[in-house]
Amino acid sequence: MPGKRPLSVTSIRCAKRERKAITLDVKLEVLRRFEEGEKLSQIAKALGLAISTVATIRDNREKIKASSEAASPLRVTQLTRHRSAVMENMERLLSAWILDQNRRQEPMSTLIIQEKAKNLFDHLQREQGEGSQMETFSASRGWFVRFKERHGLPSFKVSNETAGARAAGEPKYSQVLKSIIQKGGYTPHHVFNIGETGLYWKRMPEKTFLSVEENAARGLGSAKDRLMLLLGGNAAGDFKLKPLLVYHSENPKAMKGYSKPNLPVIWRSNKKAWVTRSIFHEWFTYFFCPAVEKYCAQNNLANKALLILENAPCHPVNLSDLSDNVRVEYLTENKADPVQPMGQGVISTFKAHYLRKTFQYLIGGTDGEDKGTVREFWRNYNIMNAVDNIAEAWDELEPSLMNRVWEKIWPECVHLHDVSQIETITQIQQGIVALANDLGFGEVVETDVVQLLQSHDEDLSNEELMQVEQERAAEEKEENEDAPPILRQLTTKELSEAFSHFEAGIQILANHDPNSERKFKVSRGVNDTISCYRELYNEKKRRSKQLS
Repeated sequence: MPGKRPLSVTSIRCAKRERKAITLDVKLEVLRRFEEGEKLSQIAKALGLAISTVATIRDNREKIKASSEAASPLRVTQLTRHRSAVMENMERLLSAWILDQNRRQEPMSTLIIQEKAKNLFDHLQREQGEGSQMETFSASRGWFVRFKERHGLPSFKVSNETAGARAAGEPKYSQVLKSIIQKGGYTPHHVFNIGETGLYWKRMPEKTFLSVEENAARGLGSAKDRLMLLLGGNAAGDFKLKPLLVYHSENPKAMKGYSKPNLPVIWRSNKKAWVTRSIFHEWFTYFFCPAVEKYCAQNNLANKALLILENAPCHPVNLSDLSDNVRVEYLTENKADPVQPMGQGVISTFKAHYLRKTFQYLIGGTDGEDKGTVREFWRNYNIMNAVDNIAEAWDELEPSLMNRVWEKIWPECVHLHDVSQIETITQIQQGIVALANDLGFGEVVETDVVQLLQSHDEDLSNEELMQVEQERAAEEKEENEDAPPILRQLTTKELSEAFSHFEAGIQILANHDPNSERKFKVSRGVNDTISCYRELYNEKKRRSKQLS
């Protein structure tokens, strides 16, 4: 073509030399990052690849994994040995199980993993039928090494007979912490702790007919749908952090139209609903540090903080380097003598509050002539309802409890509290039983409630692992086929209608309540609460005038 110089042979050869084959370890690293929830652009930038290349690898993930040869080194570009579906499914479920065990810091060893692998393999063979019985699997040590490489699993801590025991002469962590606090000049307002926990957001006590019917109807496994929460606050007990929630879906149906930044939780997603290092890194940088700075400014405190963490795989080791004002210290590992404050009653009490809120929600939705049945209401209970209940349950935890749980690790910071005024977890559990009876679950006793609260951190069985994976795959497929969500909008007409309902309700109270002080107090309270909506209404009216 005129104006263009023809390519020389040399330039063509150079162009060909610049094209590099992507090795299998790079492809697996791409898939690992994608499964942890990273975006295509983030993966491409981190690994120095084109976004289109990363997308191609993602689209061919099943083929890449199916082509992984057990005996081949990672740096070959083509593999010919085909791995059976039973082996592929077993390793996929096993990697999910290992990461879950690692997250909960359960004692692990190569032998434990090999036994679990064999158990999963045998279970899948029985499920598959006679055609798969010819294949044998010994879960050898060589297989285990290659399995870790194929799935990009992080290193895990191997248990031994003395795991959790403090070395002779090693000081207690409370003494180490006291020294750090004194040197840094930290007050109870400056010292924070967070804890991670799983929550089966739609699980009922086993004896209720809702739980019995769900167990009988395979494939309706919402009771096995678990999300992860990061909960924490300071030692003074006057500042609770906004909960971080990690779910396996970024845009579930119930969330469509909602603005995620305005949720009462920090919403993040990961295919396995785990707090990964990248999610934790983002939380620390963009949420924890700014929240601490704002809290210190509002309370005329020095802008500094000490964050105490468990030494968990999802916690990056260089967090202190990311902030000039926040120091991060890791708890010494001692499984037999846990000291993390959030694990001393905060998380367990929160779960009891959540379950009570769920029963209250059920009663509120079914109590009345025009309301549906318990079954109908529970069928429509979704993840957005769970988010609201999580926020309310977290808000109900008292400052005295948030302070009292530091007694084991920092007794000097704990204030004297009037114990008679503090609602115990036993009282909450008894309240749950009473609510269950009101709903017609007369067979539920306190032991059933305790068992349910403890089940949130139990290990998943083989059947549950398979069922959860199948349901999430189906949900992901459905989610990908849906149209982009449209953000919900409040119109001036809807706001005006809501105001008229509020005013009508207040007028009824004013006309019939003989207690003047009470009705004026309620009227002021309602008007103060909905003032944010009046501001929104006025802003929309102003914009409408400007446009016209």
